[in-house]
Amino acid sequence: MQGKFSSLQIGLHWLVLLLIAIAYCAMEFRGLAPREYRPVFKAFHFASGLMVLILMVARLVLRATRPTPPIVPKPAAWATGLAHLGHSALYLIFLALPVLGFLVMYDKGEAWSVLGIPMPHAADLNEDRRQSLKDLHELIANIGYFVIALHAAAALFHHYIWRDNTLLRMMPRRRDSE
Repeated sequence: MQGKFSSLQIGLHWLVLLLIAIAYCAMEFRGLAPREYRPVFKAFHFASGLMVLILMVARLVLRATRPTPPIVPKPAAWATGLAHLGHSALYLIFLALPVLGFLVMYDKGEAWSVLGIPMPHAADLNEDRRQSLKDLHELIANIGYFVIALHAAAALFHHYIWRDNTLLRMMPRRRDSE
């Protein structure tokens, strides 16, 4: 269908959202779990964070190599500028968070793995830098809640108030319309 992102772009968008939700939920709910199950929550957090990083890089490559379908009717220049700012914030946040998380674990100075794959680690604990990186990781993650909410609200605003095709461009195709 004309005016939509490719199936690959749409699939990556929604898969990244799912993985981000898993990463956030794993950290938010780990404290509710009995102590012996908390490593499972951390493992989900690490694995989904790594997958977010990989898929966000793929999304950037696709965004750079494929045209963006036009919004119809065309929004005002200020709205387009805000959209670019919001998308830039989303990409920066969800590229930075996994990198910062990796550095936090690296500075722990202990062996660790993601999905059974051993990850590099520092020879010794660097607690000062580790704590600074962890604090920054948590701050950016909290900002991420706000930016995600703004992104979703903007998509709904476009759809229900301005009645343009912004949201529809990223919705999965229905089987009967392919």
